[in-house]
Amino acid sequence: MTPTNRKKLVVAHSVRAQAPQHEVETNRALARWLAQILGLKFGGSYDASVHGGRELYLLPTQTLVGVAAARELGVRGPEDLWGGYVDHDFICTKAISHGLFSRDACAPEGWSPLFSERVRNVVLDGLSVFSLEDARPAAEHLLQSGPIRLKPVHACAGRGQEVVKTLQQFDTILARPDAQSLFSEGVVLEQDLQNVITHSVGQSFIGDQVLSYCGDQYLTEDAHGEQVYGGSNLLVVRGYYEDLLELPLAEDVRLAIRQAQVFDSAADEAYPGFYASRRNYDIAQGLDSGGQVRSGVLEQSWRMGGASSAEVAALQSFVNDPGMRAIRVSSVETYVDQPLPADAIEVYRGPAENSDFLLKYVTVKSYDG
Repeated sequence: MTPTNRKKLVVAHSVRAQAPQHEVETNRALARWLAQILGLKFGGSYDASVHGGRELYLLPTQTLVGVAAARELGVRGPEDLWGGYVDHDFICTKAISHGLFSRDACAPEGWSPLFSERVRNVVLDGLSVFSLEDARPAAEHLLQSGPIRLKPVHACAGRGQEVVKTLQQFDTILARPDAQSLFSEGVVLEQDLQNVITHSVGQSFIGDQVLSYCGDQYLTEDAHGEQVYGGSNLLVVRGYYEDLLELPLAEDVRLAIRQAQVFDSAADEAYPGFYASRRNYDIAQGLDSGGQVRSGVLEQSWRMGGASSAEVAALQSFVNDPGMRAIRVSSVETYVDQPLPADAIEVYRGPAENSDFLLKYVTVKSYDG
């Protein structure tokens, strides 16, 4: 997946029309950095009047949806972007992680029952719901085994999620004025875990480089006291998952990698129109309501994400030292105004969508310390 055409422009693209400043500027910063690494020119933010018809290497902030949108941007395959493409919007959301409650349950156009069959053993117990009518039966079924987590499929960074412990509590949610639109857009109902560790596993195909990684992510408080994404610590190798698994890794990490591999392969099989040059998976490991250890893939990210800056930093390190086997990189997001730590690389400093201030930076450490 090599942008071999030296005339290609690396272009940032904020897919959302009203994207917040921090998303736009982070996207531009990473596109500029990636252009420098690849030896290509940085073309700024995508503008159809300027870039239409040009050979581009695109960094979209969201997964591209639909053939028309991809063609308009000049994207024909994974070699034309750092991100991903799907035929239908729901495919790039949390929705695909789980099956439906019944054959008669509402499903979006393009839904593939094959995917949920393939990933059943590598995800937590859960169901996807696409209508208000299907919501209560699905919740009633899952609540028999313990508390569940309600997750709007388009929410990110942990926002909008609620833990539901009783059917009465769920009925209160169903009675809200926005319930119809909430469930019609799509909601995942999934068993809630305690003492959770969230692993990040993924691959990036950039230029002639293939990077594979594992690590963990953590939460932080935004300005409103809400728990949101705070950063990722990654161990990155040059090569594929097989190369990553050659390293001495803890068994829980190996399990997370194997589960991500199953999820990744299922996407290629069940949704043949899909392709991606960035493939990131979140795997939760914790205790269920019975005290049993559970591990499962929560969702995928086939787009720019919180760990993207760390991946670019890893790529820079491998280019600087072609003989290096592995590297440790971290991405950090904090809502506290503070000086940049020593040796850190600033990615963004300024206002956030839900806060007055947000600082994003990355750090790099050698694999062996």
